[in-house]
Amino acid sequence: MTDSNPTVPTPTARRNRSALLIVLVLFFGGMLAAGALRFSGWRPHGMKNKGELLQPYGDLRAYTATLADGRPYAWKDSPRTWRIVAMPRDCDGARRDACTRLLQDLDKVWRLMGREADRVHVLWAGAPPVDVAPLREVHLLRADDGLRAALPRKDGDAGQGDPVWLIDPNGFVVLRYAAGSDPGDLRTDLSRLLRIN
Repeated sequence: MTDSNPTVPTPTARRNRSALLIVLVLFFGGMLAAGALRFSGWRPHGMKNKGELLQPYGDLRAYTATLADGRPYAWKDSPRTWRIVAMPRDCDGARRDACTRLLQDLDKVWRLMGREADRVHVLWAGAPPVDVAPLREVHLLRADDGLRAALPRKDGDAGQGDPVWLIDPNGFVVLRYAAGSDPGDLRTDLSRLLRIN
């Protein structure tokens, strides 16, 4: 009969405990590192917004937009539609070329959405610099005080051009692109948002 002392671990038990401790340290250490990175504000490069994330969001849920021809814009009829809003100044005057370039950039972004393009509307508030009839994605809106009030930081780029905003399907103004921004930044953010929504 062998006398085994339960307080003295065998080499196998020691190895098992060491393996368990290593697994626990790796698991909880990884979680702690991920939590520290998350709460420090770090994000992987592919997860960062190119546009300015607005805090707090602008709220257009109660706003009823009016199309240039006087009809209401069917805001809630397209629950999965993202909107790009531009409200440029003086497009029928001295800034006509800048407005034309902005409209061409927004049209290019829309076309690059491919099969998801039907879920994106371009809302142009004010007079367009060119005939927009061939651009089926462009909805001409009347620029009124309700829209101006809901678009955060509309005057932040005075003298540099006109910003553009991205509105989620619920009616929140979530991202802002400063005047002169690369249209590729808007396209990158929008394509990622269309994938996850």
